[in-house]
Amino acid sequence: MELTRRAKKKADRHKRILDTLRANAALRISELARDLGVSGETIRRDLTELGEAGIVNRTYGGAVARPYNLEPDWTDRHGQMPEERAAIADLAIKLVQPGDVLMLESGSTLLHFAQRLAATAKDLTVITPCLSVAATLGANAGITVVVCPGTFYARESTVIGAETVAFLQQFHASTAFFGSTGITEAGLNDTHSGIAAVKRAMMARARKRVALMDHGKFDLSSLALVCPLREINVLVTDRPPEGPLAGALRQAGVELICPPSA
Repeated sequence: MELTRRAKKKADRHKRILDTLRANAALRISELARDLGVSGETIRRDLTELGEAGIVNRTYGGAVARPYNLEPDWTDRHGQMPEERAAIADLAIKLVQPGDVLMLESGSTLLHFAQRLAATAKDLTVITPCLSVAATLGANAGITVVVCPGTFYARESTVIGAETVAFLQQFHASTAFFGSTGITEAGLNDTHSGIAAVKRAMMARARKRVALMDHGKFDLSSLALVCPLREINVLVTDRPPEGPLAGALRQAGVELICPPSA
């Protein structure tokens, strides 16, 4: 119980830090400590965690907001929040049945999920624009991997463009699994409009649409709106959202799946 209270306090601090940074762009540790009523060392630990998650950029004595339309490369993000992303992957794999046709998008959380599928799944067909996901799944002889054509976007190890979207429109899938840069009351968003278009194409061809996102994406906005919340069937995450976002998800009828201890 005490651990749960501490985790909630930390999550509340992180949200207040991010809200303050969005309003001010840059802040000093001393100012954050004073405003939040905690020690400077506590704020330093918070900023280190947020920096490792790719949400803020650390500076000497403080932090600045990460540029609005920029995420770290997927190779950098893959090593961040490994326990949270592993938990999401473990939950998501329970939504997969032998014989399913899946669509898997690019992203660090999706690569964790692909690693779980490669280790345990059989009798699957997976359609993906992501070369890293395709290579990971290709190690399992029980998974047929269909790789989309398109223009290679190295930053995300994926392909994008009109050719990718047209290719996806040829298929029907049981489930589309996808991530996103952020999720707000308005819906899912992404830093790249081309990747957002590929997500929409995947979602349009799937019976079930499942978002895999860690709590660091909550209440983050970016360049391109992918879809409103009502177009998501399931959100698999490591921690339930709170506040207006939680209410918006309930109103949209999104099923929330997270670890029992969260």
